Amino acid sequence: MNKDQVKGVAQKVKGKVNEAMGKVTGRPSRELKGDAEQAAGQVRKDVGDAREAAKDRTKRHH
Repeated sequence: MNKDQVKGVAQKVKGKVNEAMGKVTGRPSRELKGDAEQAAGQVRKDVGDAREAAKDRTKRHH
């Protein structure tokens, strides 16, 4: 796992917590913030996944 994958997963977890807290406290803005954090975390994880895949491909060709 590279740093983008780790940070992406962490950001997704943080987003889930914010979303849940928004639901519990009745604060739609916090829910939306959680949704946005989850989406940003997924993008960052996807970037990390792509980097890992590229690294794996270059290792196989050498």
